[in-house]
Amino acid sequence: MVRLKRKSGFTLIELVMVIVILGILSAIAIPKFADLTTQAKISATKGGLGAIRSAVAIDYAKSATSGTAEFPSAVTTALFADSLIPKNPLNNSTSVAAVRVAPSGTATSTNGWWYISASGRTGAYSDGAQNTSGW
Repeated sequence: MVRLKRKSGFTLIELVMVIVILGILSAIAIPKFADLTTQAKISATKGGLGAIRSAVAIDYAKSATSGTAEFPSAVTTALFADSLIPKNPLNNSTSVAAVRVAPSGTATSTNGWWYISASGRTGAYSDGAQNTSGW
């Protein structure tokens, strides 16, 4: 009697089907991942902006208790407990520009943030794609 060896493994059709399914899944997942990256940068920028606004508000409150009630003349590292100005993830800059009028829309700059000392308003510069004027 001759015994036939039974081979085990996947057929070519099964392997092709797995490759097709993986291709479809990756075509769906990659655009979603790219959008999550953008949303994460926007959220981190809003968090940094909140930290700057809080530091300005605390300094204003300190001056108000002493009777002067004025906003700081500039946003510097001295306003922060860790002596670090937050980084703007949209353009990777920590510097703060003193401006007279708030930039609008998708204004870009080498600075990460803008600050109006007369009113205490602060904002974030954009990467050119994100509209930061409503923050």
